[in-house]
Amino acid sequence: MCGIIGIIGKQDCAPLLIEALRRLEYRGYDSTGIATLAVDAIERRRAEGKLVNLEQQIAANPIQGKIGIGHTRWATHGVPNEKNAHPHATGRVAVVHNGIIENFQELRDELTAQGHTLASDTDTEVIVHLITRLLDNGLTPEQATAETLKRLQGAFALGVIFAGVHDLMIGVRQGPPLAIGFGDGEMYLGSDALALAPLTRRIMYLEDGDRAEITCSGATVFNADGRQVNRDIRTTELTGDAIGKGGYAHYMLKEIFEQPQVIGDTLHGFINPTTRTVTLPDLGVDFARVSKMTLIACGTSYYACMVAKYWLEQYARIPVEVDVASEFRYRRADMPEGGLALFISQSGETADTLAALRYARSQGQKIVSIVNVPESTIARESDAVLKTYAGPEVGVASTKAFTTQLTVLACLAIVAARARGSIDHETEAKLSLALTEVPSRAVEVLNHDKHLRGLAREVAKARDVLYLGRGSSYPIALEGALKLKEISYIHAEGYAAGEMKHGPIALIDDGVPVIVIAPSDDLFDKTASNMQEVISRGGRVIFFSDAKGIKRLGGLAAATVTLPEVDSFAAPILYAIPAQMLAYHVAVIKGTDVDQPRNLAKSVTVE
Repeated sequence: MCGIIGIIGKQDCAPLLIEALRRLEYRGYDSTGIATLAVDAIERRRAEGKLVNLEQQIAANPIQGKIGIGHTRWATHGVPNEKNAHPHATGRVAVVHNGIIENFQELRDELTAQGHTLASDTDTEVIVHLITRLLDNGLTPEQATAETLKRLQGAFALGVIFAGVHDLMIGVRQGPPLAIGFGDGEMYLGSDALALAPLTRRIMYLEDGDRAEITCSGATVFNADGRQVNRDIRTTELTGDAIGKGGYAHYMLKEIFEQPQVIGDTLHGFINPTTRTVTLPDLGVDFARVSKMTLIACGTSYYACMVAKYWLEQYARIPVEVDVASEFRYRRADMPEGGLALFISQSGETADTLAALRYARSQGQKIVSIVNVPESTIARESDAVLKTYAGPEVGVASTKAFTTQLTVLACLAIVAARARGSIDHETEAKLSLALTEVPSRAVEVLNHDKHLRGLAREVAKARDVLYLGRGSSYPIALEGALKLKEISYIHAEGYAAGEMKHGPIALIDDGVPVIVIAPSDDLFDKTASNMQEVISRGGRVIFFSDAKGIKRLGGLAAATVTLPEVDSFAAPILYAIPAQMLAYHVAVIKGTDVDQPRNLAKSVTVE
């Protein structure tokens, strides 16, 4: 969610802070700001809205200093405006904060009673006043911060600088991620490695409860008990060129068109095309003995879990439960002995998913995660990790991360099925071949871009849109609806096609486009029947199917999109792509902020 950057450098840091904030824009935000130490005073510039507004402020009123902090804010407490933008500061300390201080009202009342005047409506501002009070009482910056942390309840990552102290920045992690970057006589602090990529590739990830005292020469880390600890310094794979748009109008479009490549990269790590067999890294899991699998995620990743349930139950014959991470742990479910819990997160930092992971561990489950960031917290807290090879995904609406998650899950299903003896080598070869064909078939799907742009003009006029699918196409219908509503702001819902008669059919009229996702599989005839029910009630159907399906029913639809014929096992991966493309073009037509939709954040690091 909120993005943090900090720099102790050899030159004026404001331009570097701005550039790092630009790399954090993908997380979602509604205001920005930076603070630096100019001589002995803290200087701040803050602005509501996009980063360009902050840049205009700095151009009109420059800010200097070799040590500074910056922030992109996604509002929790207090409306998004300049007053509530970070950094928050007194004359002695400035703080940037990602997270929520749960007991802020109690602390605010205490500070107000002691004569402190708080200028914002945020929870964050109590932190700077608590530290200031302790500095006024004679504590050092390090002592004042450590004592303040004892008063805070909630989830938070902090970057702190102090007036008159030019070789100290303090970073704190309690929940949301925070990384330290190591340079040559320069040090950096950031919410993720992507923000730090142009500055350094040597990264240290703080763990929960860590407090880091950072100077030009390095970082000293203390854990929650106050003991000095060592954290590994790693070399990140990211580079300063990792997030360019590459000539595309939006990151989302670029990431949609990267899918043939990244799906192929992901498959390359798991499938031997010669033997048509799948090999995973050693997970330490005997699938033949797994009593139950629990798949947990949020948002788009949750829909990937839903597709995997079909695969795992059909092919591997494993009982599978799928749940939304934000609900799962509050049920206090009793998890079975010998169970495997699988967690999916693009960022590897999703707060609800991480909390569910920790609950599953307390229940004695084997923990496997599927993430796009192998250095992330979820990855580090898992027994085993399967990496997607999507590369950095900047657009808030997930595209290539989703299809690579599906790709990994498909490979996992094949391996589990083989281990349980529920498929033979011939079937494994057939399913593996189906997956290896997806990248080239995805290229064919991308050739429909112009056609989908034309269909988008009609969909953009709608107030409501329905998506229908059966079997493993049902989660793709849900995902298509999510994509449309999150970037175009059109109300959209996905339904299992067989559920139409149980309520949603009442919504059908000639003003409601109905997008039917129906590859030619065992359920096609059932879906066809539901589609005809929609048409008979005046519904305008946009029909996604292959040539065989279009030949049978295309004449009944208002519009069709003919997709390549693939094995039904691989169809969900392929059919997700035109749903993404349609949503993208509708959003462009409506003039919304495609890459950074309102109210949304890329990485949800608080509950």
